[in-house]
Amino acid sequence: MRRLAFGVVITAALLVAGCGGDSPPAATTEAAPPVERLRIIFPEGLNVREMGDRVAAVRKIAIVKRGVAPKLTRKRYLDATAQAKPLKPFLEDWKRGSMEGFLFPALYEFTQFTSGRELVSDQLAAFRKAFARVNLSSARSKNLTPYDVLKIASMIEKETVAPGERRLVSAVIYNRLRNEMPLGIDATIRYGLDIPGTESLTKSAIRSDNPYNSRRFPGLPPTPVANPGLASIRAAAHPAKVDYLYYVRIPGTKRHFFTASESEFLRKVCKFGYACS
Repeated sequence: MRRLAFGVVITAALLVAGCGGDSPPAATTEAAPPVERLRIIFPEGLNVREMGDRVAAVRKIAIVKRGVAPKLTRKRYLDATAQAKPLKPFLEDWKRGSMEGFLFPALYEFTQFTSGRELVSDQLAAFRKAFARVNLSSARSKNLTPYDVLKIASMIEKETVAPGERRLVSAVIYNRLRNEMPLGIDATIRYGLDIPGTESLTKSAIRSDNPYNSRRFPGLPPTPVANPGLASIRAAAHPAKVDYLYYVRIPGTKRHFFTASESEFLRKVCKFGYACS
C-alpha cells in the first residue's frame, strides 16, 4: 500500500507472473523471490529532473542496504514522464510536452518489480485526487485556467517556506498579472537556466532571453517550474485579498516583508543588505 501525504491510501498493483502447463515436481520448483516493500518520498517543490535524481538515490539505497535491484531507474522514470500526458482539463493549454507540475509530491511505496510507468501513473492518480479538492471558481473569475493555477502554485512552492505566506505570494502574482508587470520571480529564471538555489544569479542570467525569465517577460512562465503540493495549489486558486506587489526575504528568518510600495520595497532591500540603488 502507499500512503499519500494528504491522507489518501492507494493500493499499488503488484505484477504476478504465471506460467502455463503442468507444474514441475515440487523438488525442482524454484521459489519466487520475495516481494520487497520499498519507499520513496518526493518532497514538495522538486522538479522532474530532481525527482529522477531521487529515484536514482533510492534505488542505490535499495541495492546497498536491502540487497535488491529495483526495476525502477532514473532513466526509466524520466522516460515514463516524457511519455505521459496530463488530465483532460489541462490539455488545451499544455503544449510543451512537459509533465512538470503534474507529478504529485508524496510518499509512495513500490516493489522491486515496479516500473517507471507505474510510479508516474501513481503520481498522476494522486494529482487527480488532490486537484479535485481545489475550488477554482475564484481563479476562473479572473480568466485563469487550471494550468495557470498550477504554474502559480509551482512558483508559490519555490518562493515560500512559511505556510502563512503562500496566499500572500499568490496575491503578489495575481496583482502583478493584473497590472501587466513582470513577475520578477527568480525561481523561474533558475528553472529555465538550470541554476541551483545555492548559486547567485549573474547579470547575464537576469538579462537572458530565456522564456522563463520573469524579470524580463510579463505573464506566467511557459510551464510550472516545480511540482507543488496541495497547500500551494489551494493558495494559487485563492490569493489573499491584499494589494501587495513586492516582497523580500527578511534576513535570518523564513519570512518575507510584503508591500504595495516600490519605494518602501527598495528601502527594505537596501536595509536588509541585498542591494542599494
